[in-house]
Amino acid sequence: MMDPQNTLSDRNLEANTTLSLKREPACFAFLSSRSATAPQPIDSLNLDLASVDYFSGRASLWATLEIRSGATNEQPTALLGFDETFLRPFTRALIESAASRHPYRMTILREAGESERQRVVEYVTGPGTVLSEVILTPHDSVVVISGRSRDDGEEETLFQLPRSDSFLRAFVKMTCQADQTLRDTLSESEKLARRRTGAPSA
Repeated sequence: MMDPQNTLSDRNLEANTTLSLKREPACFAFLSSRSATAPQPIDSLNLDLASVDYFSGRASLWATLEIRSGATNEQPTALLGFDETFLRPFTRALIESAASRHPYRMTILREAGESERQRVVEYVTGPGTVLSEVILTPHDSVVVISGRSRDDGEEETLFQLPRSDSFLRAFVKMTCQADQTLRDTLSESEKLARRRTGAPSA
């Protein structure tokens, strides 16, 4: 039997972050002219912890924003993939844009020496297009989420989120809990890596 001290806790992020949009204004995904599939109504969305890694002395993780739609028999479909630095600023940007009614441009920054490390990608136009910017544009009942790719600089409309008070409250609660879970997972991964290498714990 595997030593529990040498394994990460199983964190079912998806089960704890599912939000139904059926009572919210109609929202759709796959809105880019280059989308890999036809537009789909969003019936629910959730966050999922895709992977946890420890590389070059650094713990990291990868999560996804997924939707479910009656058009695809409720199968989960990822819209965005991102690392542990994305969720907090994205939530702030959504609140700011929805409250101010002004577009919000969120630049995806990279630290020195991280030219090859992906931080945010979109899965709307393909298997994973690296983004340099996420743009949130508020309308009467929805906020449109667009992305600008790092390679060609083209801005593509990706999906919509509701702008209602009820959705914003539920989304902020969801991302707050998810962010804490992600950071707990990172901390646990770092402790596990130090234990395996014999380094002293912080």
